[in-house]
Amino acid sequence: MNTVSEKIDACKKEKNAVIVAHYYQCGETQDIADFVGDAVGMTRKAVESSADVVIVGGVTCMAETISLACPDKTVILPDVNAGCTLSNMISLKRLPTRKAQYPDAAVACYINTTPEVKTEIDFCFGEDESLDIISQIPAGKEVMYIPDQYLGDYASTKTGRDLILWPGYCSPIVKIRAEEVKARRLEYPDAQVVAHIQCTPQVKLLADAVTTTNGIVRFARETSARTVIVAAEVGILHYLKKENPGKTFIAASELGSCATMKLVTQEAVLWSLEHLSPVIEIPEDIRKKAKPVVDAMLARR
Repeated sequence: MNTVSEKIDACKKEKNAVIVAHYYQCGETQDIADFVGDAVGMTRKAVESSADVVIVGGVTCMAETISLACPDKTVILPDVNAGCTLSNMISLKRLPTRKAQYPDAAVACYINTTPEVKTEIDFCFGEDESLDIISQIPAGKEVMYIPDQYLGDYASTKTGRDLILWPGYCSPIVKIRAEEVKARRLEYPDAQVVAHIQCTPQVKLLADAVTTTNGIVRFARETSARTVIVAAEVGILHYLKKENPGKTFIAASELGSCATMKLVTQEAVLWSLEHLSPVIEIPEDIRKKAKPVVDAMLARR
């Protein structure tokens, strides 16, 4: 009898489908994905693929961004309950009010937001290009940075710009506490600590390196340390362990887990491939307004 992964492989070929998964996805889904990366990488892979169907191993806002960027493809999120708390912390109802308070400000927006929010922004970006985007905006121009306050605080510190921040955050990552990092250091005294830029400032101060999701992958590959404590969403440890079998990776906190991301199991992926459902569709009026900022993001390398 064929395994679930074998059935997925056969179904992918039949439907001309590609599976893109986030680093934070559960290990079993990363293992059957054609691509594993961050939200920008997932979107770029979907756009560049010759597949007719894109299965998204991520959360709702990621699938929506991919759907925005790929109007000619069928984009499927295997479990529509896979929401994103950060994305939910900002809405089209609240953003115009905030913009009215700063009418001359440029709005710089992290990729993990809804298509509706993207209709009201000037720049869309992933973690890796956040600093470049802020640096390119003229020094005298006010900048509203949405929706993650800790990404914004990091960008403000690194660029020396006073940014207008939105009070959002990644719920799983802010559960990682400084006390846990200190305890891990005592437990593994020879380890290095790498922290994600969405961590709280207290956690970032304790790290040997503070970087993006892709930066954590590079750090893990390049560090001479044999043990690394990772202050990020725990799903990335699966990827790090596969890529670096000679090293040991320790989660700074087991609480840093995105439960909704983990809803996209192999069984859910198989069902979605078999039924080509549930499809993520974007209203055309929203797409027309939001797609240009996503296209501009993807055009930057």
